[in-house]
Amino acid sequence: MTVELTPSLRRRLRARAHGLKPTVIVGDAGLSPGVMAELSRAVESHELIKVKVAGGGREAREAMLREICEALGAAPVQHIGRILVIFRENPEAPPAGPGPQGRRSAVPAPRRPRSAASRRIKRPPSRGV
Repeated sequence: MTVELTPSLRRRLRARAHGLKPTVIVGDAGLSPGVMAELSRAVESHELIKVKVAGGGREAREAMLREICEALGAAPVQHIGRILVIFRENPEAPPAGPGPQGRRSAVPAPRRPRSAASRRIKRPPSRGV
């Protein structure tokens, strides 16, 4: 059972995931029970995670993304190259703010009007010729 995302939610999640580093790295051995357990813990605590896949072709990574999402009840957000982004909502987590901690909001603050003194053009004194 894969969770479906609306296009607008998927776009917001891709934007949030842009600055993330891969949380779990899947090696050449593939999806072992230990890797699946680690994926489950990571998606439970972070909701949105990046997974880096070491081996396999594009079709193998697509199948791996489907398998991960089916097993965890998560939604696929993005698949670019060897990076998979998955999301599973945690109903107990506090709602996320407008952006990551320490970053500015997407809405800029109103600008203060500049004073007349700061608008003057400062030119070097002219030399007499």
